[in-house]
Amino acid sequence: MTPEARAQKCADVMFASDAASPGLGMTIIKVGPGTAEMTMTVRPDMLNGHRICHGGFIFALADSAFAFACNSYNQLTVAQQNQITYLAPGNEGEVLTATANESSRTGRSGVYDVTVTGEDGRTVALFRGLSRTVKGQHFPEEDTAS
Repeated sequence: MTPEARAQKCADVMFASDAASPGLGMTIIKVGPGTAEMTMTVRPDMLNGHRICHGGFIFALADSAFAFACNSYNQLTVAQQNQITYLAPGNEGEVLTATANESSRTGRSGVYDVTVTGEDGRTVALFRGLSRTVKGQHFPEEDTAS
């Protein structure tokens, strides 16, 4: 299995059992080894008292992209720590895009950077996620070492 096919299969398996991401209208645009891109349209029920996208929804989008990126190697991986910096508002009706990229992966620990952008290309938020692998796989793979 190629690394790209493995990443796609991991995403398919995870998304099939993920109620949160599709429930918020998130769509996976693409995945690859250590990478993922997702979108979400800002709905009226996602607006805060300033009539802009609530930061929790932006965080959720970034966190989901992070999850699909760090789980792309068929090793169960969870978040250890996340941080986000908001730079511009998300607006009602706007499609936000979260692009996650692996910065480092050593042993059981990984570092992933996610950029959330608006439709006009402006940076809405910068997110950094630290991951930790745990026991298990998303799907069984044949041992190809023999």
